[in-house]
Amino acid sequence: MSSLAPSLEGDIVCIWDHGVMRTERVNGFFDAFRHVVRAEGIPGLWKGAGTTLLIGVPSSTCYMLTYDHLLKVTLPPLLPAPVVPLFSGMLARTMMSSIMSPLELVRTNLQSTPLSPDNPHTLRSVLASVRGLTRAHGPRYLWRGLGPTLWRDVPFSGLYWLGYETIKAAFARQGAAGPQVAFASGAISGTTAALLTSPFDVMKTRRQAVSMQGSTAKNATFPLMMQIIQNEGVSALYAGILPRIVKIAPACGIMIACFEGVGKMLTTEES
Repeated sequence: MSSLAPSLEGDIVCIWDHGVMRTERVNGFFDAFRHVVRAEGIPGLWKGAGTTLLIGVPSSTCYMLTYDHLLKVTLPPLLPAPVVPLFSGMLARTMMSSIMSPLELVRTNLQSTPLSPDNPHTLRSVLASVRGLTRAHGPRYLWRGLGPTLWRDVPFSGLYWLGYETIKAAFARQGAAGPQVAFASGAISGTTAALLTSPFDVMKTRRQAVSMQGSTAKNATFPLMMQIIQNEGVSALYAGILPRIVKIAPACGIMIACFEGVGKMLTTEES
């Protein structure tokens, strides 16, 4: 949140401490973890989980089915085989990110706004805040931050699926297959894609967090990137990379292992 406190150096968090709102500097992932637990307890680490599930379950289901259809039916007649996974992932993610963007904005608000007696952190309070901002700025406000989201998610998905299919094929040439291979391929590919797209994740989060404060400033993707580099250095573009990889590596592995396992099970039953 350092973009909201430009006069201070380093990342800043707002904490409601015994009736007083104060700011503290955060030095990395584990220090942020400590701040959250101290201020809001262990349940604070799961803040926004309900909204995440509301977004994640239908979004992931539609995304996987869309990717699979593009990969096997729509794009093979149109593109060379090596790039079909790349474009299938990019197109599938573009569609789902555009549809789910308003819910993503709600989730960001729910997770990033500091706890206080006047702000009880319920889904109802967050939706009320979003309604107020929509009235003030128009319905297009719900898609604010979609640009940086697409800059992050579309390349990530393309790189992820290209890497996944390539790594899985390499395992297959060695005679290895099964859910464990799918998990390893997904985790390795997800980690690589996360490293390459981390700067866009930082910009997406900052733009959405700033927008929830009611700011109307327009920050285009590349000007915002240059501003961050000038004010905070290149390392700021990789802020939060550790928790992102800690989340993405197992999540990508589990997701694709389940998808491959369920698909194989259903195919066997149909046979």
